[in-house]
Order: sequence, then C-alpha cells, then structure tokens
Amino acid sequence: MDLISNFFYVFLHIDKFLGAFIGEYGLFIYLILFIIIFCETGLVIIPFLPGDYLLFAAGAFAALGNLNIVILIIFLGLAAILGDTVNYHIGRYLGPKVLKDDNKFLKKEYIDKTNKFYETYGGKTIILARFMPIIRTFAPFVAGVGKMDYKKFITFNAIGGIVWVSGISLIGYSFGNIPFVEKNFSIVIIAIIMISLLPAIFELIKNKFFK
Repeated sequence: MDLISNFFYVFLHIDKFLGAFIGEYGLFIYLILFIIIFCETGLVIIPFLPGDYLLFAAGAFAALGNLNIVILIIFLGLAAILGDTVNYHIGRYLGPKVLKDDNKFLKKEYIDKTNKFYETYGGKTIILARFMPIIRTFAPFVAGVGKMDYKKFITFNAIGGIVWVSGISLIGYSFGNIPFVEKNFSIVIIAIIMISLLPAIFELIKNKFFK
C-alpha cells in the first residue's frame, strides 16, 4: 500500500518533483524525461507512467525558463515516436506468444478495448490514442500484432507523436506563467488527468449502458 500511496503522491505533485529533478540533474533532465516518455509509449507492460500531465508540467517549467521548449519538444517527440516504433515491433514479433488469457502483465480488457478503437477508427487510432492514457500504450502493440502496414504505421506514428508532444507541451508553456496555474498546479494537473480520461470513461459508459 505504501508503494501505491507514494506513486499517487508523486503522480499528484509532479510539479514539485520535476522542479527538484531539474535543480539536481540540470541538462540530464531532458534524458530523464526522454526515458519516461519512451517507456510510457514503448513498454506495453507499464502503461501507467506519466504522459499528458508530465508534458504539461515540462512545458510549464519551460515557460518559467527552467527548460528549453524547443529542445523539449524535439527530444520528447523523438521519444514518443521511437517508443511506439519499439512497441509495434514487440507486438509484431512477440505478440502471439505473450497474448494468453493467463498473462499476468497484459490485461485482456485493455487489448479488447484497443481493438474496438481500431474497428471504429482504423489506422487513425495510432494518432487518436496518443491522447488517451493506457490505450496510448496498447495501440502500437495491437498494430504490430495485426501486422499493420509499416509505412502506414510509421506515418500515423510520427504525426501522432509530434502533435501529442508539441500540443500538450505548448499548452503547458502557454499556461505556465498564469498566476492561478502557478499557485494551483496540482489542481490543474488533476483536471488534465480527468480530461484525458474522459474519452475512455464515455466509451465505458456507452459499452455498459447502450449496447
């Protein structure tokens, strides 16, 4: 329980921890952020790493002069694209071996939910999923399992990665110097998390009550 409570404390106070990391690690913070975004998009067994709110927080710190927004977007955009690419290849070559009902690391419900998105939106799921926690991590994996045409995948992957990283980071950058955001950063982060979860919540309600 302590591990879970500590995770949620960091989760809801990412501004404090990110500020401390920037002060302690300097330029290496770009590498740390790169690794987090890469793992969140590239490793299908850990879909709960910070994504949207980390990008927002990093953009906000860039507005305060602690990070360079251009370097941030380039580095994290590359991390997002490479993460999805690795995830695609994991799904393509290892997916059939690990997709078992008794698999402890991959929840079948997440795979099924992602498959429904593909049925609805096709290849554009790779772009749309960027803005949906958990599904963002499973979308490239499922694309690999289904052997989506690689040229088509990499195109959607690049578009989605650039739009997601630049969009959320620039929103954080735009709001970073607003006094209300500075004083109520944790509340803003919670709001972003809730907004990012809305599509998944709507989908859950639709499937439960409107079948």
